[in-house]
Amino acid sequence: MVIAEREGAVAAPKLRRALGLWQLVLYGIVVIQPTAPMPIYGVVSDHAHGHVVTAVLIAMVAMLFTAISYGRMARAYPSAGSAFTYVGQEIHPALGYVVGWGMVMDYLLNPLICTILCSQLAANFAPGVPYVVWAVFFAGLFTGLNLFGIQIAAGINDAFAIGMGIVIAIFFVVAAHYVFNTPHAGEGFFWRPFYDRQAFDLKLVLGGTSLAVLTYIGFDGISTLSEEAKNPQRDILLATVLVCLVTGLLAGCEVYAAQLVWPVSKPFPDVDTAFVHVAGMAGGPWLMQLINGTLLVATVGSGMGSQLGAARLLYAMGRSNALPRSFFGVLDPVRQNPRNNVLFAGALALIGALTITFERGVELLNFGALVAFMGVNAASLVRYYLRAAERKLLDAAVPLCGFLVCLSLWWSLNLHAKIAGAAWMAVGLIYGGVRSRGFRKDLILF
Repeated sequence: MVIAEREGAVAAPKLRRALGLWQLVLYGIVVIQPTAPMPIYGVVSDHAHGHVVTAVLIAMVAMLFTAISYGRMARAYPSAGSAFTYVGQEIHPALGYVVGWGMVMDYLLNPLICTILCSQLAANFAPGVPYVVWAVFFAGLFTGLNLFGIQIAAGINDAFAIGMGIVIAIFFVVAAHYVFNTPHAGEGFFWRPFYDRQAFDLKLVLGGTSLAVLTYIGFDGISTLSEEAKNPQRDILLATVLVCLVTGLLAGCEVYAAQLVWPVSKPFPDVDTAFVHVAGMAGGPWLMQLINGTLLVATVGSGMGSQLGAARLLYAMGRSNALPRSFFGVLDPVRQNPRNNVLFAGALALIGALTITFERGVELLNFGALVAFMGVNAASLVRYYLRAAERKLLDAAVPLCGFLVCLSLWWSLNLHAKIAGAAWMAVGLIYGGVRSRGFRKDLILF
């Protein structure tokens, strides 16, 4: 919600501009997490017939174009840092609302897929415990921690990111030892992860790429630090692009090593935790348990944080009357947290974890993310080319390429995911249209 400043009013405290370029880059890498491609490795491999590296790199290209658009729009709106603001201000408030509604779906789906993944990872430690028990446990854990206000300090998150980096380095060493000490069948072994002539199908690879986008989700969060950057006009754009590039290259190396270890023709024992089984093949039970434990702890932190973010978003929407204020816009009088929203997000995560698969949850999350990315690219095209006093071809080419690649990836999503996502968007349009009287008055999402 934007509050207008009044002339003569007492100056409000301002955020201190203390973040340099590399601090912004490190922040983005920590948010995305160095292990980002590991949870989705199996489902992407299943969709793309083993071409996970290719899918991750194509997704990186799409995200680089979009990162440039995000960075440029952050220059125009240095305190907003959100796709719905860019689209609403540059194109039309109704389209901004559509993008914002897609972002709401992302926020609500994040704790859901974390609940599913945590349950799958925990089952590797205790396979005798039914999945439903783990799902109830982790949904309850996220909800309970957020209800009682337990938060993980930023320093702990940074330390754990370093720990994840060490685990990844161990995996690379062990995987290289395994690959170079295992006989290879046929020529082109080291090239096959990029392109296998017998298994390559562009449509299937694009389908896998539409899932691989999840590897990069979170890079746009850098734009929210515009007011704390020393040189936001330059550094926000550079940091956003560099985070996408570093994430893509690191993710590409991780899945490349995994593809060299695990034969394409061999099915995974569990697609949702495929990378864990790759680690087991490369290094044995100790590495399998190390990777499994690392991913479990990382996903618990991510699940708790994403549920808290979803609850705060719902509270902001309720407070601004975009959702019923009597339920979503109230705080617990004792703990001063949005109790109703935490419980709502937790219940939704549990129901979803028991009714949909991890793969479907990822597809639905990426549905909303790709809608937002297309919106940002369109807003950048409008501002820096269509409305510019001096039109430059590069100002049109970058956002247009970003939009078209994201559109292609969105179109490659599973039909069921597109139907479910379209239904969600339709509900949002109907709800928003009614509350805003056909979008003739403002409907504030955040």
